[in-house]
Amino acid sequence: MRHPEFDAYTKDLSELITYSVKDIGAFHLYSWEWVDNLHFMLPPSRLIEDEARRTQLEEGVLRRFREDAGWEGTGKLSLLWLPPFVFPFSSGVQPEGIIVWHVKQFEDGISYFLSPVALPFEYFVSQDANNDR
Repeated sequence: MRHPEFDAYTKDLSELITYSVKDIGAFHLYSWEWVDNLHFMLPPSRLIEDEARRTQLEEGVLRRFREDAGWEGTGKLSLLWLPPFVFPFSSGVQPEGIIVWHVKQFEDGISYFLSPVALPFEYFVSQDANNDR
């Protein structure tokens, strides 16, 4: 498809998030303080048009943030795109990159991330409880 603003080929939005809510349990969970530039985050409704599917995914993501990260329940979900070139070639990340779920907790500003693949950034490697899976 052609991007409406940039007049160039881009993946269709429906091709970007292809996993189901069942897959979220195996995602990699991280936290960071502070992400203070939210201008490049998108609300899930911009990428996942099917409302029922979006609601299921959001509920699964929020459950992981709450149960596994201690998220207090404040803040709104957003999505962050990471291009493939930020990953080692050996990671096998597809050419379209990956989309990471994010929420910034209101009270203390801590950001939580949930990624379908392990993030290769040094700070995050030690946080990844899924390294053993």
